[in-house]
Amino acid sequence: TNDEQSNAEKKLAEKNLDMIVLNSLRDEGAGFGYDPNKVTFIDATSREELPLISKAEVAERIADRIEQLLA
Repeated sequence: TNDEQSNAEKKLAEKNLDMIVLNSLRDEGAGFGYDPNKVTFIDATSREELPLISKAEVAERIADRIEQLLA
């Protein structure tokens, strides 16, 4: 939970990933044990921080991103 963004960026580079989804635990009522999540999509050139949304919406957004990567 410390240095979330830099740790995610480091993992992205070390594992040679196309994208990583940072699941932040900074916001009250978000993360494990709660329905809403606060995530950030991180790739080599961009960062997109999503608002607090449901786990179902996060899953849909992840699927959309994967579809974009495969297109």
